[in-house]
Amino acid sequence: MNKTSKGKKLIVSVINVIGLCVVAAVFILPFLWMVLTSVKTFAETMTYPPVFLPGKINLKNFANAWGSGPFLRYFLNSCIVTFAVIAMQFLITIPAAYAYARCRFRGKNIMFGLTLSTLMIPTQLIFVPMFLVFSKMNLINTYWSLILPFCASAFGIFMIRQRFMQIPEEIIEAARLDDASELKILTHIMVPMARPTITTMLLLTFISRWNDYFWPMVMTTKDNVRTLAVGVTMLRETEAAASWNTLMAGNVILVLPILIIFIFTQKHIIQAFTYNGEK
Repeated sequence: MNKTSKGKKLIVSVINVIGLCVVAAVFILPFLWMVLTSVKTFAETMTYPPVFLPGKINLKNFANAWGSGPFLRYFLNSCIVTFAVIAMQFLITIPAAYAYARCRFRGKNIMFGLTLSTLMIPTQLIFVPMFLVFSKMNLINTYWSLILPFCASAFGIFMIRQRFMQIPEEIIEAARLDDASELKILTHIMVPMARPTITTMLLLTFISRWNDYFWPMVMTTKDNVRTLAVGVTMLRETEAAASWNTLMAGNVILVLPILIIFIFTQKHIIQAFTYNGEK
């Protein structure tokens, strides 16, 4: 009986490992194909059957992609918009989450429900009225039209609120007994204890804003305010349209900052989704 139980556990473990490998391959292989294609020659991208590994690493593709347009301007625009949104969400989302988690005021549950209900409204449904509003305010083709709609995040408020609610009430009451203000409790107790969750939320914000194509495409028509995601897409309209290696090089340039930030923040992300209780 004991041997049968061990045999079943072994089979389950093997199945789990195979399943994880399949899932990992589904996510990794497209990215790996993009990277390898970005360093291939044009002839290798057109070869049939496809060549998985390049015969020789060709880094000129990155120079061709970068020089096909004002990519430095696109890159700076993406940095300005993304980090401005992150800063605004940090200033708005965290206090809102704290208010919903620890403050008592009339209509709190209704307001929180309304906040969450905005998650069910797709951006494509509201972009026309928002475009008209920004047009009347003369904000089209400005950074403000790319920043203001994303200054607050309903998902971020929900995510951080849930983390704040896990912090023992005794800690907050002890701080209040020491005459600590709500702002001091938020900045010196809540934010440090919820750092992994806040870091994860800000990383998700970075990814969504950095990769966003739809909103910058709608709100901008000039290169001086367009972002990198739009610039990479516009590679298809240049002479590189038939050059898959150049297109993939442009996509690698777009993805690289996200990978770098993820490498430095992955520890906080794991902590955010693994709650072991307060020490």
